[in-house]
Amino acid sequence: MAGHTYKGEDGGLYGNRNNEPPIEHQQSAKRQLAEIVPRDTEGNPAADGRIVMISIGMSNATQEFSVFKRMADDDSSKSPSLTIVDCAQGGQAMHQWASAEARPWPVAEQRLSAAGVSRPQVQVAWVKLANMRPQGDLQKHGRELYDDTLRVLRVARQRFPNLRVVYLSSRTYGGYSTSTLSPEPYAYESAFVCRWLIQDQIQEKQGFDYDASRGTAEAPLLLWGPYIWANGVNGRNSDGLVWERADFAKDGTHPSRVAARRSPVSCWISSRHRPSRRRGLLPSVRLFPPESPTPAITKRSN
Repeated sequence: MAGHTYKGEDGGLYGNRNNEPPIEHQQSAKRQLAEIVPRDTEGNPAADGRIVMISIGMSNATQEFSVFKRMADDDSSKSPSLTIVDCAQGGQAMHQWASAEARPWPVAEQRLSAAGVSRPQVQVAWVKLANMRPQGDLQKHGRELYDDTLRVLRVARQRFPNLRVVYLSSRTYGGYSTSTLSPEPYAYESAFVCRWLIQDQIQEKQGFDYDASRGTAEAPLLLWGPYIWANGVNGRNSDGLVWERADFAKDGTHPSRVAARRSPVSCWISSRHRPSRRRGLLPSVRLFPPESPTPAITKRSN
C-alpha cells in the first residue's frame, strides 16, 4: 500500500519502492560483468580458461546452491567456461566467515582445488546472509549482520582478486522454525541488511569501492540475487510464491529436498539473464514490504 513502511524502512529491494538498481549502478554492474572472462589458474585472460562462480553461506545456502549447481550443469546453454563450486558450509553463517583466518575459507579453497580451479579464477559469488540465533531489534541484529557481511565481502575480494560481482540473498521464510536458530522476524529482516549494503555501495561509502581503476578495490560490486522470502501460505503478491510447512524439515528452518529444488535460488538458472550467459543483470524477485510477516503466520512452538 502507498506509504507503507516496516520499522521505518520503506519498500523495494533497492529502496524508495524500487526493485531495480539505479541506472548508474546498472551501468557499473555491466562494466564489471564485462570483465568476467575465462582466466587461467594465475588469473590471466585465457581462451581455454575458467570462469568460476561460488557460494558463501551456511547450511541453507549449500542446500539451495547445490541444487542450483546441478540444474545449471545440466543446462545445455551454460557457458562451457563456467565452473560452479558450492563453497557454502553447514553451521558457517556470516559471523563464522567474517575473519580472514576463519575455518570456512580453507575449506572453500579445498573445494576449488577439488574442482580443478584456482582462487584467481573466481569471478562471481552468491552470498546468503544470516547469523545464528539473532537477538534484539532490527537495528541491533541487523547491524551485527551488516558488519559481519561487509567483512566477509572484503575478505572475499582479498582472497579472490578477480571477484567482480556478488549477488546477495536474504533468508527464506522462518515462521515455522521450532528453535531460535533463525525464526521470524529475523529471517524477513535480513533482507534489509542486503539492501543497506547495496545502498551504501551505491552511495560510495568507505569500504565498498569495487573499481580497481580508481584505486584499491575493497569489495566486489553488489546486486540482489533471488529474493526468496514469502509470507508462509499467504504467498507473495508479485509471483504467488508460498512456503508451506511441508517445504521444511522437522526443525522448520532447513528446506526439504523438494523445496530446495523449487527454491528461487535453484530456479535461478531458468532466468533469461542467467549468470552463465551474462546477458544482463539478474532480475530480482520481488518487493518488500508490504509483504511482511504477520503474527498468525510467524507464531511458532517453543
